[in-house]
Amino acid sequence: MSYADQVYIENCRRILSEGVWDTSLSVRPHWEDGTPAHTVKLFGIVNRYDLQKEFPIMTLRRTYWKSAIDELLWIWQKKSNDVHDLSSRIWDSWADETGSIGKAYGYQLAQKHRYPEGEFDQVDRVLWQLTHDPASRRILTSMYNFQDLHEMHLYPCAYSMTFNVAGNKLNAILNQRSQDMLTANNWNVVQYAALIHMFAQVSGLEPGELVHVIADCHIYDRHVEMVERMLKLESYDAPKFSVDPNVTDFYAFTTKSFRMEDYKYHPFDGTIPVAI
Repeated sequence: MSYADQVYIENCRRILSEGVWDTSLSVRPHWEDGTPAHTVKLFGIVNRYDLQKEFPIMTLRRTYWKSAIDELLWIWQKKSNDVHDLSSRIWDSWADETGSIGKAYGYQLAQKHRYPEGEFDQVDRVLWQLTHDPASRRILTSMYNFQDLHEMHLYPCAYSMTFNVAGNKLNAILNQRSQDMLTANNWNVVQYAALIHMFAQVSGLEPGELVHVIADCHIYDRHVEMVERMLKLESYDAPKFSVDPNVTDFYAFTTKSFRMEDYKYHPFDGTIPVAI
């Protein structure tokens, strides 16, 4: 069984059996037809993935990992807030007529700050620290900039990463304020597991552990039946994930730098409605 599947099944079963519904509250998200998108949720879920053991991609349904990594590179490598720089159209619902999502995600990572060692944006600061000061307990990023929230078309969901080097292993904590379990959970896990692999490789380290902290972990009302069907499926073994060892510059990675061998997954019937 894929460990990512095991974690996913445990989380969803707990949400469905122990979770709290928000149907008595007024909620911001809505479906395309205008109906409020209510959820059943649990607060404060923490999942741990040892990247030395296997890559955490689920098999209960397909995770489009190349598209997930493409979005990650859009945010962390291109540091873009323009959907025209993204291969997929997953951000179109939050873009304005120019293609901008406002001062969100990549825009925040691109902002430069002055340090004693020089001027860096958030990504380059992490890369510098991993190489020159790996013992630091201050290696982190945050996209949740309060002074810019009013100019973001969507507040960051996965909003901060804290990196920590232990021995020759690069570990990280992903903090997420909100998590849609059906559409986004494994998508985000795959992205940030891949980011740890990338940062580790260009810093001369080995990937260690990804700790995923989710504040509001939920399943939408129109997703419950789909999730319940997935939980009845038999999990396959995790595929083998590899990174082109010749890439030593973070900005040289492309989606072609990664391979997923023997990725077996269950087909998913139907279209998943997305709350906006």
